[in-house]
Amino acid sequence: MLLPDNFKNIVKTIQMSKMFRLIRESVAAFDGQVYVVGGWVRNMLLDKKSKDIDFVVVGDVNKFADIFISKADKATSVSFFKNFGTVSIKTSGYEIEMVGARKESYRTNSRNPDVEPGNLDDDLLRRDFTVNAFAVSLNEDNFLEFIDHFDGLADLNNKVLRTPNDPDTTFSDDPLRIMRAIRFATQLNFTIDDSTADSIIKNRERLSIVSMERISDELNKIILSSKPSTGFLLLHDFKILDIIFPELTALKGTETVDNRSHKDNFHHTLQVLDNIAGVSDNLWLRWAALLHDIGKPPSKKYDNEIGWTFHSHEVIGSNMVPNLFRRLHLPLNEKMKYVRKLVFLHLRPIALTKEEVTDSAIRRLIVDAANDLDDLLLLCRADVTSKNPFRVNTFLQRFDDVANKIEMVMEKDHLRNWENPVKGELIMQKFNIPPSKTVGIIKEAVKEAILEGTIKNNFEEAEKFMINYAKSLGLIPHENR
Repeated sequence: MLLPDNFKNIVKTIQMSKMFRLIRESVAAFDGQVYVVGGWVRNMLLDKKSKDIDFVVVGDVNKFADIFISKADKATSVSFFKNFGTVSIKTSGYEIEMVGARKESYRTNSRNPDVEPGNLDDDLLRRDFTVNAFAVSLNEDNFLEFIDHFDGLADLNNKVLRTPNDPDTTFSDDPLRIMRAIRFATQLNFTIDDSTADSIIKNRERLSIVSMERISDELNKIILSSKPSTGFLLLHDFKILDIIFPELTALKGTETVDNRSHKDNFHHTLQVLDNIAGVSDNLWLRWAALLHDIGKPPSKKYDNEIGWTFHSHEVIGSNMVPNLFRRLHLPLNEKMKYVRKLVFLHLRPIALTKEEVTDSAIRRLIVDAANDLDDLLLLCRADVTSKNPFRVNTFLQRFDDVANKIEMVMEKDHLRNWENPVKGELIMQKFNIPPSKTVGIIKEAVKEAILEGTIKNNFEEAEKFMINYAKSLGLIPHENR
């Protein structure tokens, strides 16, 4: 077999790495065979670094793991999953998984296989794609032999994803592999073999037996890729979005009335997502880009005077976020609140480019966006999409002017990470009142006075305004009674 030039990366790492030296010493003391397999081999052949390494053990995997652990650093973390014949090990610089070589068979209503011991060939056959079915021997009798039973090297060179086994068997047995096919195609910029693609479409309904956590994990990996639109276009073409993410497919298409059309908000959304991917690795900012217009389908109306409208789509969209996160089993914590907030605010900075911007409007945006202002501005810049470069450049120049004004006002009025100078505790103490609606009214009045520029953003002026405003409500400072 003619090996690729990058096989030298594998040879060098196996010969020079301390971790592989300990693996080789463990193999010498073990009555069985050990191979490094899968994604690590693929990535090394693609000249990509990888800290995740899988080993297949033909023999007692727990015994081999014990031998390795006895030689490893004390800081090594180990988890045995004896029911699955798997050992997970975290050691310096690597996350290792050792799996006993096995055969698998599946029941129709479950993606959890029945497992029995097998040999290396059995184990490689059960893998998802030919480019993940490579193995390199770490055994003395055939050390560094490169094993490729399914012509995966040709697929790697041709940038094609294909299953080692019959694709219908592969995807029916474990439908999560459908999502993995799309994820790998997106991450590696590979195409999907025609018979494999046909089988994905045929078996897509089998995704119903996969937990939403696993599906969302693959979605997140697609979203974190360098060009996530590739994955979502594949999900759409394979009719998978209809099943797992109907809010996105609802954005697809245009409609024309009286020769007036609106843009395809699906393709616009994917362009915004790619734009964000070009400037930020923040997963949740990318989610905000993906969801920023999901309120458009339910808000779409045609007005005879002005054409298509999507009034309040930012409000509707932000209200859709919690249920969507709940259904996709995404975190219902500060991450969800962050995404919801950006969806709600995504029109505000853009609106400031279309009018004579006032300091008051700028202050309100700064305070409402708070610590997420920079991310909001990134999202708004990414939201500028058009096939007309002149229009894009003109708008971005106006947006730059607004961003500069925001920075000036933020520094002048000391609004960076703004908090109300007047706290509820002070109001209750000053006027000897319990927690009540009145406390909130006074705090809001102080905030409005600062945002309108009526008073400066400091405690002295805020306290003075608080006392005078409270007097208008019939409250007298405690010390004056």
